[in-house]
Parts: sequence; structure tokens; C-alpha cells
Amino acid sequence: MRVAALSVLGFRNLAHAEIPLGEGINLAWGANGAGKTNLLDALYTGLAGRSCRTRNDREAIAFGEPLARASAEVVAGPERHTFMTAISHREGRRQRVDGAPVEGRHSALRPALAVFLPDRLVLVKGPPAARRAHLDGFCAALWPGRSEIRRRYSRALAQRNALLARVRSGSAGPGSLDAWDRELADAGAELIATRAAAASVLEPEFAAAAGALGLEGEASLEYAPRAEAATAAELAAELGRRRGGDLDRGYTTHGPHLDELALRLDRRPLRRYGSQGQQRVAVLALLFAEREALLAGGRPAPLMLLDDVTSELDPERRRLLCSRLAEGGGQALLTATEPGELPADRRTEIALRAGRAITAAAEAA
Repeated sequence: MRVAALSVLGFRNLAHAEIPLGEGINLAWGANGAGKTNLLDALYTGLAGRSCRTRNDREAIAFGEPLARASAEVVAGPERHTFMTAISHREGRRQRVDGAPVEGRHSALRPALAVFLPDRLVLVKGPPAARRAHLDGFCAALWPGRSEIRRRYSRALAQRNALLARVRSGSAGPGSLDAWDRELADAGAELIATRAAAASVLEPEFAAAAGALGLEGEASLEYAPRAEAATAAELAAELGRRRGGDLDRGYTTHGPHLDELALRLDRRPLRRYGSQGQQRVAVLALLFAEREALLAGGRPAPLMLLDDVTSELDPERRRLLCSRLAEGGGQALLTATEPGELPADRRTEIALRAGRAITAAAEAA
């Protein structure tokens, strides 16, 4: 499964273009401000139906344009599907697949997306919420049938928190929380089990990828749930014991919405003790670990979207990065200011100048 072409219209500073993409590594290069990150974001937006850079959809619309549109043609064996996302000032965001409104099943028609942006270091140095959300996204990609678990838990959590507020105000009795404790515990126990299974799959792959990318030391990944419960009944009991504190605070203070995915180097938290370069390599190692786990699980390789990934990597780590990308097939789009920032291997090049693709589908450096 790969993306054969990207079409953009009115998307940030990018000129209207039809850009073919090759198998393996695609390199978009150009000066600062040429539109490299915008190209990567356009590809993500076309496939995912939302930006990987901002929550404000309308920021994608170029000045003076009525709308922004990004379309990606996905090839999977004999099948071809076109994913299109359009954003307008008047109508907001619309996504279509082969011209029809998007349904949940359409996610299976495109590759999973693995994104590295400079601000993605939040996965290592930021709060646990970012790592939880990332782990849940990986769970959904590896086991599509479990993609509703997190949403189910989030709905139950919102309902329980709303009920806590009503009990505090006296408009509902404490006993009314029993049903939502059970509902939250049922979803929570399933979410914990799914995350733990995913982390156990990722842990050896993360250590291997970190070593392959030149991260010196023993890299490790561990899922650390807040709850000690092994079953839904035990989690419900834990929630019951903490009900008084929850009523005092007005929200649920226990459960998988507070869990951690710990990334360590030589048993020390990378969040606190890792250098900027080590944290950058750790994020890449996590993305490659997920890639290997998806392939091992019989899922298509994710499309790797790596923005400015080489800027803080030395030449040897750049070589290791390209070697890792070449393993196992799959497709990648990288950005750089100069084509020489990557080893001169076979690849497709897209040169950008002031938002215009000067060359596309070039052979190799």
C-alpha cells in the first residue's frame, strides 16, 4: 500500500500542483519557507482529514483563496482510492473517499501515518497525556477492532465526572455513581489490557530501533498503569474506595486516563535526563518500533512523514536512519534544506522553491 500522487490547491503557500510520489524514500528539499512542511502537512491532511500541525483547519487556506484542498491517491494492489480533504471558510472541513463521505471503514483503505515534526518531541519531554494518546493511536492501528475502546472509556469518564458534580450539588445521590463506576471500570479494564499488550509488543522493538539508530545505552519502554486492578470488578472497587476524594475534587482521580508510558535510557527517564538529540532519536525509535510491530502483525507498513528529521543528527545517524527506512519496504516522505542531508541512495526527489514543486519523481542523487 502506497501513495502514488498528491494534489494540492490553495493549501498554505503551495502552488497548485500534481506531485507524483515514488516507492520507498521521497525527499522534499528546499530553502527555509519554501513549503516543505506544508507539503508534508498537505499529504497528512488529504489522508487523515485533519492537519498534523494545527487544530485550526482554516489556517491551511492560502491568503486570498476560498478554500484549501489536498487529495492523495492510494494504491493497494489492483485497487486505487482517492482521499480528499477540502477546507473552506464557509463550510469548514469536508472529507471524501472516492467522492463519497467518509465512514469508519475507510481508514483500512489507507496506510497508517507515522509523523515526526520538531514539536513531536513532546512525546518524550511532554506530559503523559501525549504519550497515552499516541499509544492509543497505535493500538487502533494494530488492532482496528479495538479502536472504540478509548472512546468508550472517555464517554464513561465524562458521564461519571458530570454525575460527580451533580452529587456535590445535592441534585443526585451518591448511590447513583454505582452504575457509572461499573461502566467506567468495564471500559477501563479493557483499555488497560489493550495498552499493556501493545506496550509488550513495542518494548523489544523500541530497544532494537534505538540501538539501530545509534542511541547509546539501554533504551526501554514500559506501560505504567495507575490502577493495580487486574479485572473490571477490581477496578470498580478501587473507584469506590476513592469516591470520597473524587467528590471533594469534583472529578475522577483514578483510572487509565492518568496512566504513563515511560521511556527510559539506562533506567533514567528520557523526559527528565535525555539530551535534545537523545530525545529526538527516542521519538524516531518509537515510530520505527511501531512500524516493525505493524508489519509483524500483518498490517501494512505506515507512511513515514519525517519533517526536518536530520537537522540534529550527525552523518552516521543519518545513514542509520536511511538504512532503517529501507528495511521492510513501506514509503516515507522526508524534508530537508539540502538534498545532501541524506545519503545518496536511490530515492524520489521533490525540489521546492517558494511553494512550487520544481522537480518531482527525479531519479537518485
